Amino acid sequence: MAARGAERAPPFIDPPGYVRHRPEQTLLYQIIEQHYPAFRDARAAGGRPLPHHVQDEFEAYLKCGRLEEGFLRVRCESCHAEKLVAFSCKKRAFCPSCGARRMVETAALLVDEVLPQKPLRQWVLSLPLALRFLLATHPHALTEVLGITYHTIAAHLIEKAGLAPAQAQTGAVTLIQCFGSALNLNVHLHMLVLDGVYLRGTNPPLFRSVEPPTSAELQTLLERIASSVGEKLERQGLIVRDCENAYLALDPADSVPMHDLIGHSITYRIATGPRTGQKVFTLQTLPPREELPSEDRLARASGFSLHAGVSVNGGERTKLEHLVRYVARPAVAVERLALTPAGNIRYTLKTPYRDGTTAIIFEPFDFLARLAALVPLPRVHLTRYHGVFAPASTLRGAVTPAGRGRGLPPKPATAEPQPAKHVSMTWMQRLKRVFAIDIETCQRCGGPLKVIA
Repeated sequence: MAARGAERAPPFIDPPGYVRHRPEQTLLYQIIEQHYPAFRDARAAGGRPLPHHVQDEFEAYLKCGRLEEGFLRVRCESCHAEKLVAFSCKKRAFCPSCGARRMVETAALLVDEVLPQKPLRQWVLSLPLALRFLLATHPHALTEVLGITYHTIAAHLIEKAGLAPAQAQTGAVTLIQCFGSALNLNVHLHMLVLDGVYLRGTNPPLFRSVEPPTSAELQTLLERIASSVGEKLERQGLIVRDCENAYLALDPADSVPMHDLIGHSITYRIATGPRTGQKVFTLQTLPPREELPSEDRLARASGFSLHAGVSVNGGERTKLEHLVRYVARPAVAVERLALTPAGNIRYTLKTPYRDGTTAIIFEPFDFLARLAALVPLPRVHLTRYHGVFAPASTLRGAVTPAGRGRGLPPKPATAEPQPAKHVSMTWMQRLKRVFAIDIETCQRCGGPLKVIA
């Protein structure tokens, strides 16, 4: 037995600062583990069962990061030290671990492979409450609103460059964000748009910058977007407008069991229990603030708002990556969760409201209702590519850093070897890039690590 023990691999040494994720020790996990089964059963007993994709989200989260639910076995090829890496759920709604990983991967993909070193501007479109409900429940309406918004901004940029649509094209990447700061459902659009246009017919495509939008231009654009969205949705029979207001025109037969949770989440109201429909509890620990002056490059009209005050120069790749990470961040910040003495959940706001509100108080079932409302519908893409970044664009291959897609220049007729195409980073490399955690190299002997099972 002594000889066999001497042959065992030495213990694995984790990189400095690395701590294995243990979700079962977090408050979010404990709340869901304790209350989700009763919440699910109560919804079913009330005739409004949670849809399968919502149940899958909760059940997969309870398995995420647990070694007993599956893992990778990693071994150093030199000293044979081993470690286990738990599987993740890879869901999109409220898992903090998978949300952080997706945030990192999205930022690395866009900065390294999609967005060129040209000036970019973030355009943020917020919508009236009724349209937030419509976009959360009707994916085709979301696509229509997004298309109108992009084409309106693109036409403005081309016109401002002094060109016609046949002469130039711009590009954008939209990240659809579905949550607000109080865990409320708030579908809004973050668009990273080129601050200029590419000229068609030049080889390589030439880029022409444009000046930032003025306040008057921004207001005009927003009014144009709001009018076009209203007309489009009215023609499709999704809204009804009169001289003062617009109303949703949804068929009651199309109502699904989640509509009540979605509606209450959008309007900051309690979704379960005897206080259903009332405003959520808030904790106000600061005095109200005076009304602040209007932000630069912010327009409002008919419940819509359009902000275009954040820009990134072509060479500011670190700033761009930080911006993308902010937009693609997870919905739930576990460090802001806490329990009250009464057993309710307190969620601290990152930025206090103007009335002094610093936290939102949820009863356990209402907290789970908020999480359920954040689960996106299946097969709804939350990242969209437009213009020169679209897969079918004839300029994509020529303007993106990865150099993949249509529009690549013809290869020269030569026998010389061509440089290798851009290769995406592995998840290990991205972990090292963002968190300074090296899990490709053994900390004990410097040998390479390999997944063996």
